[in-house]
Amino acid sequence: MENLVNKIKKYLETGDNKKIMNNLFIILTLGIILLIITNIFIEDKDNKISTDFETNDDKNVLETIEADYGVLLEKKLEDILSQLKGVGKVRVMITLEDTIEKVPAFNTTKNNEITNEIDAHGGTREIVRDDMTIQVVTSGEGGLVILKEIKPTVKGVIVIAQGAENLEIKEMLYEAVKTVLGISGNKVEVYSSK
Repeated sequence: MENLVNKIKKYLETGDNKKIMNNLFIILTLGIILLIITNIFIEDKDNKISTDFETNDDKNVLETIEADYGVLLEKKLEDILSQLKGVGKVRVMITLEDTIEKVPAFNTTKNNEITNEIDAHGGTREIVRDDMTIQVVTSGEGGLVILKEIKPTVKGVIVIAQGAENLEIKEMLYEAVKTVLGISGNKVEVYSSK
């Protein structure tokens, strides 16, 4: 090891210092560029990973909201149907077709520019340029401003109720579900419980 250090010292003393300094500067510059490029790729990878996690969290939140909406509808329907005359305990299952759709607010800016040019030979040319910029509106906390929220549509409903063996009560339950959810009759089934 000591021998190597002595050889390097001798080379530096006998060699052209200007040439050595240029080579060291080039190596140092390449090292710095390599570090910058590596840092950029690492940051992009970290940003992509955090974006993927955020997307998964958003999906989980949407699924929870959708599930809560379905459960809320079922509980409300069970409560109101059990209040009908001749109806005992009621169980309701609702299947939703879509997810909740949120419509965000947008700022739209349109620019129209018309330019008329006359060339050296007297000919004219008209240039029309249309630009449109769309920006999503966010609140002070960074969340989206939602204009409206579209609830999922009901795909089907099953009602199991005590007293549904009576045809009048079964028809009453059937009509009540159709009315309260605003759905067609082919999406509703009413059964009597054990």
